[in-house]
Amino acid sequence: MMMTSVSTGARPRRAFFWLGAMALGGLLALGGCATPPPPTASTEVLSFDEAMNRAADGLVTQARQQGGLLAQMGAAREAVVDGMLDASTGQQTAATERLQGAVLARLAAGNAPVKVLPFDAASLGKSSYLLTGTLTRTQPGDDGRRQPLKLNLALTDLASRKVVAQSSALARDEGVDHTPLAYYRNSPVVVKDRVIDGYVRTSTTPPGEPADGYYMERLAVAPAVQQGAALVNAERYQDALGQYNTLAAGGASDQLRVLSGIYISAMKLGKTQEAQKAFDDIVRFGLANRRLGVMFLFNPGGTVFWSDPAVSGPYGMWLREIARLSTEAKVCMNVVGHTSRTGSQAFNDTLSLDRANTVRQRLGSESAPLLERTKASGRGFRENLVGSGTDNAVDALDRRVEFLIADCQ
Repeated sequence: MMMTSVSTGARPRRAFFWLGAMALGGLLALGGCATPPPPTASTEVLSFDEAMNRAADGLVTQARQQGGLLAQMGAAREAVVDGMLDASTGQQTAATERLQGAVLARLAAGNAPVKVLPFDAASLGKSSYLLTGTLTRTQPGDDGRRQPLKLNLALTDLASRKVVAQSSALARDEGVDHTPLAYYRNSPVVVKDRVIDGYVRTSTTPPGEPADGYYMERLAVAPAVQQGAALVNAERYQDALGQYNTLAAGGASDQLRVLSGIYISAMKLGKTQEAQKAFDDIVRFGLANRRLGVMFLFNPGGTVFWSDPAVSGPYGMWLREIARLSTEAKVCMNVVGHTSRTGSQAFNDTLSLDRANTVRQRLGSESAPLLERTKASGRGFRENLVGSGTDNAVDALDRRVEFLIADCQ
């Protein structure tokens, strides 16, 4: 997840942020509070800037309610920020970067001696608190209008692994840039797994309750995972490949972001065999978890794969490996097509089914026995993850094809 110290296209640099004095007293008191305050939730729909400030202020308000320990603070305390993300897609975007920057700036309004350190292993090891945050793009109604974004922030005590403050606010989704960062634009699949789900749950957990255990158990490798994504964003693919291979060798191959990172880096470096092996690992991961969302993009309104070979060039290999590994695993699958929110519901229902059938037939051409164990269905735009209808990189996930593992009859 996103490091506060890395900007796209630049080498990592250290940055320190100072939390306001009111927040400091609460931060030092939170871990020992017998009765934590309730989460702070704003129900008023605000501008994005106002909502970010409201959510940050909610954390400060809860800290103030802990009260009284500012005079007893002693040594300064540190915190780290595991990069904020879009809860609907699991991606880091221009909007989540903006959210993280605004929250840190709001907390830095004072000059109290509490440092938010760069998200690296050394800082994580000596920090007292972890800050996480998400934005959720709620689904449009039948009229297609965008619904408010919900921003969630949570502060977790790293010693007790309990959330000690949580706040939320609603924001209008107007003029907000949801373009994914380069790593996510280049991923062949929807990068959501149990770690991402655990991060999202932690960011909405009420004070006094435990943070998600699965996420917290893997927090130690999170800085290295994020560093790999930052290297991809900076187009430092050889360094990124080394980072991700080290993570995989160290046991982090149960994280989809690591497997996808190896694929992206190897493809960018022209290492096709290594990229294929990484894609195989991604497919095996999906089969084991009974769901695999692949980014097959089609030309608008049809069933022909995207004309630009820079985008669709690897699709033949993807289909071949999905067919081979699914046949070897003897699984049954539902091939599900999705479309973005452009055009009528009836048109998109038909189009998504046609696209699913196209992929199913292509799989069958690679492995005839697989045709007997697969079926096609279309969901149109009813299961959009983004729902913007922009038909560009922002809502590329809405045009995915999913492979859902089903019980064989």
